[in-house]
Amino acid sequence: MGWVYVLLAATAELVGVWGLNVFSQRRNLKNALIYFGGLGLSFALIYLSFKYLPVSIAYAVFMGLGTAGAVIINMLFFGDSKSWSRVASLVLIITGVVGLKALS
Repeated sequence: MGWVYVLLAATAELVGVWGLNVFSQRRNLKNALIYFGGLGLSFALIYLSFKYLPVSIAYAVFMGLGTAGAVIINMLFFGDSKSWSRVASLVLIITGVVGLKALS
């Protein structure tokens, strides 16, 4: 159950990051709710995961997934650079997250 909470928390964080991008472009109530709601829900869900998983592992995986997801979202939808060094760094983040999950 703990890993489900971590995955849901990371997904909610990505919604919050997307909301932050749209809120910074156009400040309105809808975009603010997406931004604050996504990030608030992500922290509530990661907190729930701590009942089932060690904090160090759950939080590291959550942050890795959130970081990698934010980079991918920004590359795909907001025009961030897709250079080989960024992609290689992204692969390293994902490898580390998979390693932490596999070894816990």
